[in-house]
Amino acid sequence: MLFDYHMHTPLCGHATGHPREYAAEALRKGLREIGFSEHNPMPEKFDDWRMDLADFPEYLRLVDEARREFPHLPIRLGLECDFLPGREAWIRELSQKADFDYLIGAVHYITPDWDVDNPLKLARWRDQPVEEVWTRYFQAMTQAAQSGLFDFMAHPDLVKKFGHIPKGDLRPYYRETLDAIEASGIAMEVSTAGLRKEVMEIYPSKGFLKEAFLRNIPILISSDSHSPGEVGFEFQQALDLVREVGYRKLTTFHQRRGSFFFLFSWSPCGARA
Repeated sequence: MLFDYHMHTPLCGHATGHPREYAAEALRKGLREIGFSEHNPMPEKFDDWRMDLADFPEYLRLVDEARREFPHLPIRLGLECDFLPGREAWIRELSQKADFDYLIGAVHYITPDWDVDNPLKLARWRDQPVEEVWTRYFQAMTQAAQSGLFDFMAHPDLVKKFGHIPKGDLRPYYRETLDAIEASGIAMEVSTAGLRKEVMEIYPSKGFLKEAFLRNIPILISSDSHSPGEVGFEFQQALDLVREVGYRKLTTFHQRRGSFFFLFSWSPCGARA
């Protein structure tokens, strides 16, 4: 009875497969519903890993096409939106351009020219202490959560992607972010994408997730799929993690409204135990 709301399309330039292929894989794995969340377009081009504004109508068409081909599978429409200070008005404008079910907030840029998860910019990590990078990242995450723009936050500790992690207690880095997420009433993504990256760990870490649970922050499990085979990737491992922490329900979204459903035993083929 799980679902996957974080899936991309070839329009971002680094994903493969038609939305119909993602839908077919979701059914094969027994997911209850899915959602597409392409990287949001911007009025001007400053990177090569997001949908162009001119392709936005095509994005809507592809999702509608998948909906028609799989009428019994709820397919939600979303966007993964970068939080860029000073560009909040554009996200508000963009949110009115379609009937979205959810907007995901994400932080990739910690400076105007450094998307911290970009493998082409790994050398930048040698220029600054890891502690400073983490501080900047979570300051941006806090601002994003406070912005009121988003329904849930993506891959909350993405900054660890390449394995650059400060020593010691990490709670001081993300405490304010979690406080902001709690105060805003939005949800947080538990993403299995980290298992495919150098860090080989779910986003967020178990310690991070424990702190979220103590604050009653709603969660959902996503894959950040960039190919059909990644739909529902390692969801059993994520499910085991959230249950171990104490979570018993996940959050779904429809027309920017969240609702809960309680977890049951689940297997990768979709059979309830």
